[in-house]
Amino acid sequence: MGDDLHLAERNCARTPMQWSTEPNAGFTKNEKPILPVICEGPYGFQHVNVAEQRRDPNSLLNWMERIIRMRKEVPEIGWGDFSFISAGTPKALAIRYSWRNNSVLCLHNLGSGTREVGLRIQGDDERDCLLANLLSDDHSQAENGSHRIVLEPYGYRWYRVCGLDYLLKRSTI
Repeated sequence: MGDDLHLAERNCARTPMQWSTEPNAGFTKNEKPILPVICEGPYGFQHVNVAEQRRDPNSLLNWMERIIRMRKEVPEIGWGDFSFISAGTPKALAIRYSWRNNSVLCLHNLGSGTREVGLRIQGDDERDCLLANLLSDDHSQAENGSHRIVLEPYGYRWYRVCGLDYLLKRSTI
């Protein structure tokens, strides 16, 4: 949840989990925990705790749960072969995962500036493909054979290559 840099060595990053706004962040009923709970500043348990983050749809906790759920729903990443695709800039990473006649494309902006990534992606039938965004409704249709995708600083996109009908096309081999 936060670090207490006043603590020695590794203990600064081993503060008790901040579960709620209860005394000692709901971590213990003991009046004096072995390591102190972060009580002050923006990372104090009154401001940052699991109970509050569960109620906030835009919290880091809810984002992490959504991204883990999405990763589990994309077997290509865990089971498939991968290949790197040129993104036209060293500050962007493009990886295509393929498994059972289906592909997923993951784009990541590794820099602090906005990047436009240009890609030529074709499906198994050699035609231009729709890139269906797995995390939002921001899909990409090829124009003149190329996709142009703008990534915000440190942004990312995960796309299903050639649409969302992948279950109909998936082979069992």
